[in-house]
Amino acid sequence: MKEREYNMYDIIIIGAGPAGISASLYARRANLNVLVFYSGESELEKAEKIDNYYGFPDGITGKKLFEQGIEQAKKIGVEIIKNEVIKISKSSSSFIIKTIESEHEAKAIILSTGNKKIKPNIEGIEEFEGKGVSYCAICDAFFYRNKNVAVIGNGDFAVSEAGELSHVADRVTLLTNGLDEPKCEFEINNKKIKRIIGEKRVKGIEFEDGTSLDVDGIFIALGQASAGDFAKTLGIIQNGENIKVNDKMETNIEGIYACGNVTGNLLQVCKAVHEGAEAALSAINYVRK
Repeated sequence: MKEREYNMYDIIIIGAGPAGISASLYARRANLNVLVFYSGESELEKAEKIDNYYGFPDGITGKKLFEQGIEQAKKIGVEIIKNEVIKISKSSSSFIIKTIESEHEAKAIILSTGNKKIKPNIEGIEEFEGKGVSYCAICDAFFYRNKNVAVIGNGDFAVSEAGELSHVADRVTLLTNGLDEPKCEFEINNKKIKRIIGEKRVKGIEFEDGTSLDVDGIFIALGQASAGDFAKTLGIIQNGENIKVNDKMETNIEGIYACGNVTGNLLQVCKAVHEGAEAALSAINYVRK
């Protein structure tokens, strides 16, 4: 197994869209040591053309704006790594950020990942939410001590959630729902899921081939960890799936800031850039103290 890397930074930013990159520019120009993590496709990259943003009279594609932002940050010394963050935890005086292959420490964190919650189109998901269907292993693992649970997903995030559950559950099964199997030590079932079965609570999963699996709990871990996932594990207050911040982009956890789409409201580049700057200025003051 590859040995984990371990580095210390003043500020680590999760997300490289307009909010995250804007934050990185301000933080780096304040002479701080800054690291940005990003992975997957940004919502900005999907925009065919942006023609309502200052300074581009002929418009610009979302992909080009995204790439130019990263290039601009790199030119002033921001370290940018394309890797999926699977866990953020708090130590006595800093934060620990983990990917599959690396571990980094920071004095302050800025969350700017966007906040899409991927929910599978499986019968019974919404019916049993809070009744055996969960979206946070660290939050709810305790309730499944010595019980059988399943994790729906096939990426690094799903494997990480299965790892959290394995410390308390009797059996953990990873359900890929017909997708490619990840490399891991957990039991894997790749059958297509038909529906979740139960009465007042989850009792199992029925597959399209007519077979079933008895489980007491089901954890949804599709795609990558979102800001909402990090918020739940860190105890950050949310408004629905959005992170609650004040006008300085401060969350209720000292040293953690949020900006861009993760805070909800106007989902526009101009708003994201503004909030990124505000988050960086607040984080800079915090680190300097």
